[in-house]
Amino acid sequence: MYNTADSIIVGNFVGSNGLAAVGSGTALINLIIAFSQGAAVGAGVIVSQNLGARDKQKTKLAGHTAMCIAIILGVILSAIGVIFSRDLLIWMKTPKSVLKDSVLYLQIYCGGLIFNVIYNMATGILNAAGNSKRPLIYLAIASVTNIILDLVFIKALKWGVKGAAIATDISQALSCVLAVGYLLRVNSDYKLIVKELKIHGNTAKQIIRVGLPTAIQNMVISFSNVLVQSSVNSYGATAMAGYAAYLKIDGFNILPVLSISMAVTTFTGQNVGAKKPDRIKKGMWNALIMGVVYTVIIGVVILLTSHTVLGLFTKDNEVITYGQLAMKYFCPFYFLLGILNILAGTVRGAGKGVPPMLILLFSMCIFRILWIKIALPFYSTIDGVFILYPISWFVGMVLMIIYTKFGKWLPKGLNKS
Repeated sequence: MYNTADSIIVGNFVGSNGLAAVGSGTALINLIIAFSQGAAVGAGVIVSQNLGARDKQKTKLAGHTAMCIAIILGVILSAIGVIFSRDLLIWMKTPKSVLKDSVLYLQIYCGGLIFNVIYNMATGILNAAGNSKRPLIYLAIASVTNIILDLVFIKALKWGVKGAAIATDISQALSCVLAVGYLLRVNSDYKLIVKELKIHGNTAKQIIRVGLPTAIQNMVISFSNVLVQSSVNSYGATAMAGYAAYLKIDGFNILPVLSISMAVTTFTGQNVGAKKPDRIKKGMWNALIMGVVYTVIIGVVILLTSHTVLGLFTKDNEVITYGQLAMKYFCPFYFLLGILNILAGTVRGAGKGVPPMLILLFSMCIFRILWIKIALPFYSTIDGVFILYPISWFVGMVLMIIYTKFGKWLPKGLNKS
């Protein structure tokens, strides 16, 4: 909702170049925060396993260590984003017509990344405890705030893309304060106490052991998406705007799938701690059914309403055409991505972060880079960029199914059959 609201309001009140400027930073933002998202996954797995085992002390240590890691990462990533935004956007072949606005948006956005990182870690802890309603409420409040501020800063004050970035930072700060505030006052094993915030060595090692593979995986996949974005950029600002508009719609399809994947990670972690393998299998199959059904339905809906939905972002027919082209290659095949991520989430919840990392690195990164270098030159249109996504999803899904079926990913003593 944050970035969708930004893009709709920017597209309508600033124009196609403004929309392209906001969209050009999406892949870079994902790249910058990818490491912290991996750390949040690692913390969530450790917290969920300790909760499942009813170990109050270890749950407490995990929560405090995780939040310290988030604060440190947030400071570092914000600084990296602000300092290197221009260099990265130039390297991505961002057209000169939108470079200035792209740099401005990305630098301001990155200035508030620390709030995003801390919020994600707080959410990881709450989700690990099965308390996913709180993050939803806080994000809803922040999203509404973001929309209101977008209208004030962009429409009323005419701040352009700068206003969109400032509105997002303020909204993310609000969600961060609300989530951390709840952790400070909740009466539970995962309650945070300010004076006890410190990094506990053994707990940090556990979080890193599970989270580092996911962090590396996220960063490398995000890097491959940066390369894909660079390929899109080479087709000009109109293609960038169309692709940027579609990526916001893409979020309404892919993010629920990733949420189901994170939920099954928590579910698996708790049942590993409780030594209940039968529930792990049931949880995995239920998650797969939900993921496939959702992606098929939403894919059909998006395709049938493509022109209307894209029209929310821009009235430029050429921009809409590029967005519709992306839809035709993406929407029918989201179920492949759903199966891939849900199986990876199940395995990750059992504490096995490396195998999913390797599979996702190959399918989402190495394969894509090879495609861009070898196959893409044979395409004269942007179709060669878009078709890469469903093919890489299929490759990853097949490999993940094989590992889940035949790999030894459950701890010793838990029967997978």
